[in-house]
Amino acid sequence: MTTSLRHPPGWAKAVAALVLVMAVLFAGIRLAVLPGIKDLFGTETHDRSGPALLKSVQDMSRYDAASGNFQVVVDLDKDAKFLPDAIRGTRTLYVGAGTVDAYVDLGQVGEKDVTVDDDRTTATLRLPHARLGRPALDPDHSYAVSKERGLLDRLGDLFSDNPNSEQAVQKLAVRHIGDAARSSGLTTRAESNTTSMLQGLLRSLGFREVHVSYGTAG
Repeated sequence: MTTSLRHPPGWAKAVAALVLVMAVLFAGIRLAVLPGIKDLFGTETHDRSGPALLKSVQDMSRYDAASGNFQVVVDLDKDAKFLPDAIRGTRTLYVGAGTVDAYVDLGQVGEKDVTVDDDRTTATLRLPHARLGRPALDPDHSYAVSKERGLLDRLGDLFSDNPNSEQAVQKLAVRHIGDAARSSGLTTRAESNTTSMLQGLLRSLGFREVHVSYGTAG
């Protein structure tokens, strides 16, 4: 005697319909209506990081003479080939805030770049041109305004945590902030501030005239 293991066609259709409904619910309904899977259980955060290790020490000889604060709005759109945005794709609107320092490297100044007259009343200095430091993104004032995701991207977010989800827009924000700093005249301001600082310092030491120029030092 044999027993048939085939399921009735109606049962298979019901299972398929249930899976489709669950996928749509998890992808489209916000947490206020349907709690996400990750929120079903309470979580606690514990910091078990080890102590910070000192890897190296570097002497600094640069004078940070100016600092610029910048803000940029990044609109990053990622599409998938042959698929509509509603199925696969993301669009992120991100506000990035950061700072860029402009400095003069006094460590490049050699003996031939500093001349003093016999009466020690006039000093002439030749310094290297001011340079820009690396843009530093401010996490306390940078944030995602909105993030649109396709169905497949929403489903993926339910079952995994992606620590690099905003890494692309953050890198793009840093690049735009750096571009803005290069066209802002920040280095010119840094050279002016450095000149004022050195003139005030040397005049306090008795010099009546202090001439500062910028070019190739060393």
